[in-house]
Amino acid sequence: MKPEPHEYPPFMSRYVDLVADETPLATLKSKPVGQLLQSLTETASQYRYAEGKWSIRELLGHLVDTERIFAYRALCMARGERQPLPGFDEDAYVENAGFERRTLQSLLAEYAAFREATVLLFGSFDEAALAQTGISNGNPVSVRALLHITAGHELHHAGILRERYLAGSQAVG
Repeated sequence: MKPEPHEYPPFMSRYVDLVADETPLATLKSKPVGQLLQSLTETASQYRYAEGKWSIRELLGHLVDTERIFAYRALCMARGERQPLPGFDEDAYVENAGFERRTLQSLLAEYAAFREATVLLFGSFDEAALAQTGISNGNPVSVRALLHITAGHELHHAGILRERYLAGSQAVG
């Protein structure tokens, strides 16, 4: 069941809205970003579509970091945590992560492993846990919304990969 608009901050609607015809768990299980990158070369994974933009490796690392944070928030709220949870600066995380020093294959392995954990976590929640709410980054959010946001975030970045990184031959060469 899709979350109601009051279950998440308005700026997250761009992610929730992307999860239309499938369940969010099915979206996560299908690993859209992983499918797009599975045959990419190490050299191609260093591609940036513009100066100052993340490389494909950095985008993948960002996806894993963000999924970890969303899953942690969901776990906390599902377990009844009432303390507000902090936000994060995605650019600072990428800048400090060293994704460019890692291989694409190591990042894909981490992505796959953490995705399995994410699917198991969200799949373990019953309706009562999914309905739990908390404060994250100063905004109220439900566990159900975090599930949809996590899946929508994946779809968002799959779209960016297709449109800005992989559309031209320079990214796949």
